[in-house]
Amino acid sequence: MNKHLPFRPPHQSGFTMIELIVVIVILGILAAVALPRFTNLQRDARIAKLNAARGAVQGAAAMIHGAALARGGVADPTPCAANFGVGPARANNNTNVCTESGRVQIVNGYPTANLNGIASAAGLTSIFPATAAALTAEQMSTTGGGAGAGSVLTVRVNGGTAPATCSFTYTAPAANAAPVVSAVTTTGC
Repeated sequence: MNKHLPFRPPHQSGFTMIELIVVIVILGILAAVALPRFTNLQRDARIAKLNAARGAVQGAAAMIHGAALARGGVADPTPCAANFGVGPARANNNTNVCTESGRVQIVNGYPTANLNGIASAAGLTSIFPATAAALTAEQMSTTGGGAGAGSVLTVRVNGGTAPATCSFTYTAPAANAAPVVSAVTTTGC
């Protein structure tokens, strides 16, 4: 017994050309709107990384200073547990301080403005002591710096339109002063 419906709708086997064109136009509009937002997210990520590095630098400077004050310039009786970093194996707490990771170079009770000082203390890389290659792997870099008072280290986040203007600076302190950590510059991020 063969039963047929009297008003059976015709069977469609695909999309019409107009439907395909409408879908392509909608996808094009969505792509044009989403692409600038995606680019902006990358810039926002670089700015967030720069602010995080600045916060780590400020926190590390305060902690190292506290350790130096607590130890009162008296040399440690034993070598540092993690025997990495600059200076003698025993921290003298005048030119270096022992941390859990190793020795951090200090000047006037604060980390120096170089890789052996603030970059290592702040943990800007997973390598201790910090190296330029490790910073590059983290998409960061430093310029300038030194071990003396008044030395200025510039910390940059690479990848922006002008990395030199996606940065902040750390200035090693003079006697009886605190280091200066500048505000972040984000124009090149």
